[in-house]
Amino acid sequence: MPSVLIVSDSHGLTEEVQLLKDRHAHEVDGMIHCGDSELDYRSAEMDSYIKVKGNCDFDDEYPDEVQESIQNMSFFVTHGHLFRVKSTLMPLSYRADEQGAQIVCFGHSHIAGAEMVGGKLFINPGSIRLPRNHPEKTYAIVNWDEGQSVRVQFYNDQGEAIPGLTYETTFLGRS
Repeated sequence: MPSVLIVSDSHGLTEEVQLLKDRHAHEVDGMIHCGDSELDYRSAEMDSYIKVKGNCDFDDEYPDEVQESIQNMSFFVTHGHLFRVKSTLMPLSYRADEQGAQIVCFGHSHIAGAEMVGGKLFINPGSIRLPRNHPEKTYAIVNWDEGQSVRVQFYNDQGEAIPGLTYETTFLGRS
């Protein structure tokens, strides 16, 4: 079953970003950082991550957005501040439509969550430094089967699944 690690808003943490990469490297097909790492684009900790620029990232090598296909699933990755994600998902949804994305990964709000909107799965992994709306520092792993089932599991910074913080859905019409 293909899977992708998603992290965001680590705000200067180096050991933790590296630890997540080391912990899951052999079990995921891709790793995404949704911005506000505050690390250099070419730092060892950010190596192997598909990465974008957040509002607290000042390295100009970071792109504002990335479209990537991983195991036949189309991902659109951005931090979210340029799309006003704290108030609405509409601008982000429109841009994801333009990119043909099935899964949209973003951060900025530090609030972990996943929801299906307009046939696209939106995932915010929360923050491994400064979480909001619940006490756990979080990241997510999304996996899917060859058919239609998709599962997003949120984990705390110790790598433990957070009870009750799981989202499961299907992509209708996906073959």
